[in-house]
Amino acid sequence: MKKYFGGALAALISSVILYSCSSSEKKLPIYGERNPIEREVDGKKVIDTVYHTIPNFSFLNQDSTALTQDFFNGKIYVANFFFTHCPSICPTMQRNLLKAYEKYKGNDKIAFLSHSIDFKYDQPSVLKDYANKLGVDNDQWQFVTGSKADIYGIAEKYMVYTKEDANVPGGYDHQGYLVIIDPEKRIRGAYDGTNEEQVNQFLKDLDVILAEYK
Repeated sequence: MKKYFGGALAALISSVILYSCSSSEKKLPIYGERNPIEREVDGKKVIDTVYHTIPNFSFLNQDSTALTQDFFNGKIYVANFFFTHCPSICPTMQRNLLKAYEKYKGNDKIAFLSHSIDFKYDQPSVLKDYANKLGVDNDQWQFVTGSKADIYGIAEKYMVYTKEDANVPGGYDHQGYLVIIDPEKRIRGAYDGTNEEQVNQFLKDLDVILAEYK
């Protein structure tokens, strides 16, 4: 399996600031490309940093309703990629994401978004049944499907590797990252959802970013 996000993390870790310059309060890093933008304020040139963000999207959710980024306005959310009949990493990854859902259930500051990469089979009714069996009983955790181009295109924006591949079990190859997105749509963390140590860190870091946006 390719190390999509892993490579990005290695390239960026040296430039990440883990702590606020103005306080000792810990903050999560911001991942992805960043570009300096020059603008004029009160006659003076000011350099702003524009960070990589998740672009607008529209997918069909488990209730056969169009889901856009508007649903996540003002929220922190966790995104991942899976498919319902996955025979390898998905069951473990989704059980671990369920821990976060149950921990923060009812908290309107956080949501969860699982993108199915099986655009052929995972239609809304299939996703609905999957969500029910998993124990999701409110709209805080969304399960979505879409066209191959849209799903795989948005995966690149999350820096998560996904691929249709007949040579792997289940027919799809993908990484099991749980990706934290802040209210500005920036990537603030990615964790292997099958690794107990990383999942524990993920749960701790959700507390950190919720404190940042309290």
